[in-house]
Amino acid sequence: MRNTYQAPVLELDEPDVTSGDLELEERHSLRRVAGLSTELTDITEVEYRQLRLERVVLVGVWTEGSVSDADNSLTELAALAETAGSQVLEGLIQRRSRPDTATFIGRGKVDELRDAVVATGADTVICDGELSPSQLRNLEQQVKVKVVDRTALILDIFAQHAKSKEGKAQVELAQLQYLLPRLRGWGESLSRQGGGAGGGSGGGGVGTRGPGETKLETDRRRINQRIAKLRREIKAMRTVRQTKRSRRATSGTPAVAIAGYTNAGKSSLLNRLTQAGVLVEDALFATLDPTTRRTAAEDGRVYTLSDTVGFVRHLPHQIVEAFRSTLEEVSFADLVVHVVDGAHPDPEGQVSAVREVLAEVNADSIPELLVINKVDAADEETLLRLKRTWPDAVFVSARSGQGIADLHQAIAAKLPRPPVDMRLLLPYDRGDLVARIHRTGQVLQTRHLEEGTELRVLVDERLASDLESFRN
Repeated sequence: MRNTYQAPVLELDEPDVTSGDLELEERHSLRRVAGLSTELTDITEVEYRQLRLERVVLVGVWTEGSVSDADNSLTELAALAETAGSQVLEGLIQRRSRPDTATFIGRGKVDELRDAVVATGADTVICDGELSPSQLRNLEQQVKVKVVDRTALILDIFAQHAKSKEGKAQVELAQLQYLLPRLRGWGESLSRQGGGAGGGSGGGGVGTRGPGETKLETDRRRINQRIAKLRREIKAMRTVRQTKRSRRATSGTPAVAIAGYTNAGKSSLLNRLTQAGVLVEDALFATLDPTTRRTAAEDGRVYTLSDTVGFVRHLPHQIVEAFRSTLEEVSFADLVVHVVDGAHPDPEGQVSAVREVLAEVNADSIPELLVINKVDAADEETLLRLKRTWPDAVFVSARSGQGIADLHQAIAAKLPRPPVDMRLLLPYDRGDLVARIHRTGQVLQTRHLEEGTELRVLVDERLASDLESFRN
């Protein structure tokens, strides 16, 4: 069911191994071991019920749209499951006007799902939607294997791929926020009572006898405490991120953010544009930690290019909230380079999903440059349709380099231009000012005279005030 397109692996001019290559090798060496139980044994150590995704059956509810929309959604769920390290055995789709409130798929479909689990030997069922605690409990009781919803699956992938301290804290916060309303007794150990012994047994000691609190209540209290601590840590990290942004803003360097659907080729494009050497993998949510690199347009203007976390349909709100400080990198950009997978069965749906998340972080009003990637893997009919739909889009291949020169020009054309037009005569010993103009402004004309360099430039107001004494 997966898209068979192999994600581009950038071939750099230099044969040196990049940090992304090393990270990819490390990730592939840490695969899950089949048969090992990862059930929750101590909430203070693990903080959440870990997933054991090995042999899975997928199930979705088709409530609206066409048959192809339902198939695409289940295909994406299969890609998510394989990214998490599982083997997909079978997929089922139930046509309903709305999900069943008790079992998500309805009583009749539960029996069919149970038969599929028994026939395939699956140990996990993954539902294409977010289940309520009661739906999760009812399904597990009836199919007799672990049930995981789409949100928990995405959170598990994020937990595997997070590398930085901020990324790990954001993922853990999202996981705990998801877990808290779903806490229940995973066996007797989480439902027993602690504290005073009460009755005839006297293990509690003086002053501690009484009903005590259940293990479930203890877990809930500890999780709330951990959530509060994580929020404080992320708030402090957000301050650091804001300080870096303010420094870039003070320098007058334009900021360009690369956004797009997961696995659309954003990291490959960043590598191609800046030689960043970041990790590239044919997997969903391969990179979570944003990478920022400086590069220059053909006219010499310097700007920053930032890769961001990928988006997906129905991105869990826990992820959006926990990663808000990271996603805000897009909202503070001067230009959003929106990367679309041209070889995907539904690129229009990807664009809609990305724009929906951009609106959530108040980035929908920022100028957008649409980039259709993977044109070397897309068929001609699809490309012609996309060119009619988005005539201003740039069509590229990050793997082969096709269209990259056009992309450089398109980004330069959309970069904000400094507002102040000045004619200057700079002495030859003021090369520092010439360098500042090239770095943050734009040189329109240059002429070398006996007394110095005559320039016509576009610069921001701050630099214009520093250059006022040299105005010609």
